[in-house]
Amino acid sequence: MNNIRGKTLAIAIIISLVIGAGGMYVFINGFDQEVGDDKQPVLAETVDTKEEMDAATKLLNAMELITERYVNEVDEKVLLEGAIKGMVGALEDPYSVYMDEEAASQFMESLESHFEGIGAEVSMTNGQVTIVSPIRDSPAEKAGLMPKDRIVEIDGESIEGLTLYDAVLKIRGEKGTSVSLTIERPSSSELIEISVVRDVIPHETVRAKTIEHKGKNVGVLEITSFSNDTAERFERELLALEEQGIAGLIIDVRGNPGGLLNVAEEIGKLVIPSGKPIVQIENREGEKVRYISSLEEAKDYPIIGLIDRGSASASEIIAGALKEAGDYDLVGETTFGKGTVQQALKLGDGSEIKLTLFKWLTSDGNFINEVGVEPTVEVSQPEFFYLPPLYVKEVLSYDMLNEQVRSAQLMLKGLGFEPGRTDGYFSKQTEQAVTAFQNTKNIEATGVIDEKTASAIHEAISEVVRDDKTDRQLQTAIELIIKQSNS
Repeated sequence: MNNIRGKTLAIAIIISLVIGAGGMYVFINGFDQEVGDDKQPVLAETVDTKEEMDAATKLLNAMELITERYVNEVDEKVLLEGAIKGMVGALEDPYSVYMDEEAASQFMESLESHFEGIGAEVSMTNGQVTIVSPIRDSPAEKAGLMPKDRIVEIDGESIEGLTLYDAVLKIRGEKGTSVSLTIERPSSSELIEISVVRDVIPHETVRAKTIEHKGKNVGVLEITSFSNDTAERFERELLALEEQGIAGLIIDVRGNPGGLLNVAEEIGKLVIPSGKPIVQIENREGEKVRYISSLEEAKDYPIIGLIDRGSASASEIIAGALKEAGDYDLVGETTFGKGTVQQALKLGDGSEIKLTLFKWLTSDGNFINEVGVEPTVEVSQPEFFYLPPLYVKEVLSYDMLNEQVRSAQLMLKGLGFEPGRTDGYFSKQTEQAVTAFQNTKNIEATGVIDEKTASAIHEAISEVVRDDKTDRQLQTAIELIIKQSNS
């Protein structure tokens, strides 16, 4: 018993100090960034206050009672893991999580150049595993997952009671394998089943292109996430665009779930005028550190940010900095609203606690958590942009009424086939629209939507969604660039 008491007391002290004082020793290196060995919290070996001793003793007593008197033999390691998960869970913070050794390894892997999975950022919100944002062009996005989707089942099994990282381990897997996710979507009255084929998720975090419009070249830099080398890539691509002679720049952070804070800061320094704040970091005592741009001269061309509901975290830092610099528009939709900073703190055995340590504030000191950054020019995409793929468990035909029929009607309308109505009732005109679509795809013209027709509709609408010409937000930004460059 004494051996158990001594070992458990040491564990209790360490837990107490990591939870209570971890942020006191952590440097601000960035969102979701592992802390180096030279920046680890200092774990004292003695308890300094009566309150800390009482807390450690209480935890010790509970562990000892369960270990020695529970009806079945219990593994102390299992109890310890449960105690840590319980403490982190009590914070009711969707971004603070405990990761065992395997989960911690996979978390760090996700910051590297590539990993295997579905390509979506998730959080635990109100006890539910929630999609923050699918990565652009990832299997998750192509399958139709959207920000705010809540996962209720994985491969037909309820995930109620699972931790975030237990759920993530079930979702991730080897390239080529598939996972079935049952989704609860705020805009849908029915559960949606989405099958996703896992793939290698590359972190090609910056994509550059020019779009010619009205005789001028508009540069577009799309940032898909803020990873280790993103700022370097952004600077290289920006210089290449400037050498081509651009009339203006569009920075596209739509669907970008965020990443490293220091990377957002470095990118901000490349576009925000000198002397303007990029972001402010606030600790638990209310003390703030402001990060100021060192760009020597403001760019001599207009800059516009593209944002949507999937822009989160570091994306919102860039969006907020552009908006509050005073000279730049934001086009799109209000962003996700994640205004906190996490760091992964090691516990010595390969496991980690990813803990919220700071708030971040916009240049003007606004806290956007659960609020988001509003666009200066609000533009929504056509409704069919937000629809999940059609998964036909039963053939959709005349006189049926359900959400799948409604999705099919909206897609057909987006493809130029008029279904007559978009309320989910399969009317005669909907039947005619399906027949017309089938004729264009050399599919037997039955007027019903079977698996082959559903797949063809999804493939056709995906091409429309990927077409820059049907991207209302991008086209609006381009028009603004041309107008501002002429003024």
